[in-house]
Formats: sequence, C-alpha cells, structure tokens
Amino acid sequence: MTTSHTAPVIRPAVRVKPGIAQIAADLFPAVLAGLIAVLISYAGPMLLMLQAAQAAHLTAGQTSSWIWAVSIGSGLSGAWMSWRYKIPVICAWNTPGAALLVTALATVAYSQAIAAYLFAAAIIFIIGATGIFEKLMVHIPKSLCAAMLAGILMRFGVDVFASARSEAHGAPYLVGLMFIAYLLYKKRSARYAIVLTLLTGVLLWSLLGWGDAANPAANTAANAAVITWQAGLTLPVWTTPEFSVSALISLGLPLALLCLTGQQVPGVAVLRAAGYEHAPNSKLVSATGLASLLLAPFGAHGVNLAAITAAICTGPEAHHQPEKRWVAGLSCGVFYLLIGSFAGSLTTLFLHLPHALVTTVAGLALLGAIQNGLVNAMQETSEREAALITFIVTASNISLLGLGSACWGIALGVLSYYLLRVKTTSHAGK
Repeated sequence: MTTSHTAPVIRPAVRVKPGIAQIAADLFPAVLAGLIAVLISYAGPMLLMLQAAQAAHLTAGQTSSWIWAVSIGSGLSGAWMSWRYKIPVICAWNTPGAALLVTALATVAYSQAIAAYLFAAAIIFIIGATGIFEKLMVHIPKSLCAAMLAGILMRFGVDVFASARSEAHGAPYLVGLMFIAYLLYKKRSARYAIVLTLLTGVLLWSLLGWGDAANPAANTAANAAVITWQAGLTLPVWTTPEFSVSALISLGLPLALLCLTGQQVPGVAVLRAAGYEHAPNSKLVSATGLASLLLAPFGAHGVNLAAITAAICTGPEAHHQPEKRWVAGLSCGVFYLLIGSFAGSLTTLFLHLPHALVTTVAGLALLGAIQNGLVNAMQETSEREAALITFIVTASNISLLGLGSACWGIALGVLSYYLLRVKTTSHAGK
C-alpha cells in the first residue's frame, strides 16, 4: 500500500506594519534631540543678539523681528534640507557674528548693518553655489574635522561640572543629582537618558528652586515676566538697506568670514564626523546663504549650518540608526518655526530656565559626540599629531586677528598634516 505524502504548503511570512504608537516611540528620541538643540540655541547664543539689540537701541519690534528672521530662516533651511537629503541638517544663526554685532551695531547705523548682512549672505551663497566650499573641504582630512569637533565641544563637557560652582541657589545639588540621574538612566535606557535627565532637572528646579539666581528680587522679576507672558504672533519689521562701502568692508566681510570659518566649516565637520561624508556640502552652504539673503531686510544677520547643536542631533543619542536621524533635523526645524513665530513671547519662557540646568543637559547630551570625535581623530596613526594639534588649538578658545579658535585649529592642523606628511614621505624615500 502506497502512502502519499502531501508537501507542506509554505506560506510567505506576513510582515506586520508597525503601528503609529510604535513609530512614535521609535522616533521620539530624534524629536527630543531636535527640541534640546533648539532649547540650547535660545538659552545661550540668543543672549548675544539681545545684547547687540540693546547696544544699537533697537525697538522692541525690530528686536523681535531679528529673532523671528533667524528662527524662521534656520527652521525652513534645516527642515527642508533634512527632508530633502535624508540627513540631520541642523541650522542656526551666526553666533560669532552676533558677538561681533554687540560692539559693531553701536557704531554702524542699523540700515547700513542690514546692507552688510545682504553683502555677507551674497558671499556665502556664491561660495556655496560655485562649489568652492566643496573643493576646500576635500583637502581637509576627516581626522582633523573630528578633532576640531571634539575641541569645540570639549568646553561644553567641562561646563557640566563647572556650572556646579555657580552661586545660584542649589546649583551644585542640581548638577550633581542630574549627573547621577543621567548615569542611572543611561544604564537602563541610553535612548531616553537625556530626556529623563532633562525632566529630572526641570522637576528639581520647579519644586526646590535649585538653579535660580541667588538674588530673590531677580527671581521674583523673572517669575513675574513668565506670569504676565501673553502669546502672540510676531510681525516682521522691514528695514530698507542703506549701502555704505565702509560698513560693507568693516562689517559685511567679517560677518562672512566668521560664518564660513566659525560656523559652516565646523557644521560640515560635524556631519563628516558622524559618518555623513557624502552630504552635499556646497548645496547646504548655498541654501543657508540664500535664506540669509532673503531674510536680511528683516534683521537676519546670518543663517548657517550649526555645529554644537548639530552634534546633539547627529549622534547615536538621537537615534541608533543613522538613516533615521534626519527626523531630528526635521523636528529641530519645526520647533524653530514654532518658536520663531512667537519670538516676542516664547523666548521669555526659554530664557527663564536656569543656566546650570541648560549647561548640564547640553554637556551630557554632547558626551557621545565628544567621545566619537576623539576616537575618530586618533584612528589614523599618521594623522594623530596633526589631529592633536587641531584639538588643542580649538579647545584653547583663542581669538586672533578676528578669527576664532575653530578656524585657527583647522588651519594649524592642516598645516601640520601636510608638513609632517611631506617629512614622513621624504624619510621613507631615503
């Protein structure tokens, strides 16, 4: 008797699509990274803009328009390019340029400064559109970019513990408990360690007042400002540019130079250090230059690639899969647009957060980027000394001839790299 065997039917595996809740949970760290990047931008560098506005005696409308312009420019540029190229492109305003304006706007008419903004933006756009920037970056080794990034971020890691010396009420306890909380959270869940640390800091500050100014009157005034806060859309203010040769040379050229050396080059270095080596750097630079050009009449002194805040959104803390970190850039842009639309109102709330809290969150969020920068800087044996020089000079925070430490770090690092390489090659030939 013959027994027939029926071959088993092999059914194709059914791929279950993830639900909305699962997708949201997966992308939440990236969205949070974008929010932290925006928070740091408003809680720190924006103070320079407010100081410059006071020195220039700008009206409240002009000051709000300035913040609106750089926020909208950063938001639109970052969100669009992150979505377009599927990489975490983080944009911000020209922080070294804002520091320059603290003194420059006291001597240059605001309408002439607007013309200088247009001139600087046009230079950035042309350098990016012609591909000059891309050709320049080809000659800079990746190890030096990583070393420059580590040097830029080093002081933020140091500030985590330096802020514990603040005279603010309970600052040492706030920083200490946030650091311990970060270690405990990181051990349990590295993806959510930063958000939980941030929430812990906000909770300690809210309940115990840790981190507030030692002067009770200052706290009362700050609290009153938050209580009386009223939401309202910010209306941009147009300023007709007045072209002056002296203003273009004394302000426009330095703004362009500071933007390129202090922001665009480090911004590209962050992307390269994070593994996004094939990013269209020239297109990124030209796009930020175009945004600056369009928004200059409303007060934008410069929109560019971010470096410090970008490191938060390009590392593994944003997402463990590099191909999904572009969501951090998109969310960062959206938060910029949201806050920028209410620039005259919401900035008060961001500025109210204690300095110790903001610096601690920023430093802890950048630990991974600092570590990756140091590791990548020292990978190539033949480039280690040049990378070390780049790191030390950048971390020194020196400023010579109007150029910041990042510019000098990469310049001296490249010089050391090529000189040492020639020397090594000649010895090998002998």
